[in-house]
Amino acid sequence: MVTPNLSFAQATPYDEYVGTDTLRALPGPRTDAPEEPAFLVTTQVMELYFGLVRTELRLAARLLGTPDLPPATAAIARAAAYLDVVNTAWRPLNRLTPRQFNAFRPALGEGSGFQSALYREVEFLLGDKSESLARVHRGNPEAHGELLAALRAPSLYDVAMSVLARLGYEIPATTLARDPAQPYQPEPLVEQAWARVYAERGAGDHLWELAEALTDVAEGFMRWRTLHLMVVRRAMGAKTGTGGSSGASWLERSLRREIFPELWSARTLI
Repeated sequence: MVTPNLSFAQATPYDEYVGTDTLRALPGPRTDAPEEPAFLVTTQVMELYFGLVRTELRLAARLLGTPDLPPATAAIARAAAYLDVVNTAWRPLNRLTPRQFNAFRPALGEGSGFQSALYREVEFLLGDKSESLARVHRGNPEAHGELLAALRAPSLYDVAMSVLARLGYEIPATTLARDPAQPYQPEPLVEQAWARVYAERGAGDHLWELAEALTDVAEGFMRWRTLHLMVVRRAMGAKTGTGGSSGASWLERSLRREIFPELWSARTLI
């Protein structure tokens, strides 16, 4: 019978690969509130997963510039799966009461999820862009530079519309040549193009599969925003956010900004 190696001169290979010493050295709770560790770890996990989502969306945008759609669709599907995990990560916090949150809220200082550069870049990659929201990171040149690059580059949806045009669908030249740093405005011809995809194609077709993967990512991201709002409303009601934002009302406004709008509205035409 083969027995596992139980003798290592230093840290185990598992610890070295996973970086458990680094994980243990991460900033821990600053108060004795029993709910703070879950709040902190949940936030750290979300940062790691938003990094994965960013990597996949960047990759997908590059791959959509090639004739082979399945690899790009696979990257988008992985991003959607990561968002599923991030959404599940809200569960430890979805019963956080105002009294429980107030017990450790002062330890956050001016810290707020609003300030996450990774989250903001994912938002930009999905096409929800605002130059003003990148300014908070001017003190971090690396993060600010990455955000400005994402702001000025075509979003994943911009590139997907270029794919539609490349495959013979009627996409306005003004849409294809628009300034990608500006907020996207829905276009009836884009809506009609996606409606054609769903009316004429189906499972197994590369363009249909791409449309469904994009929809999965959009749904997962909007669900994250919804769950965030619910946690904030339960924990602090309508109070001002820790970073100076308007709190729940800010999150409510973000929910009105749809991701990939014509992929949703096109369904009404079919």
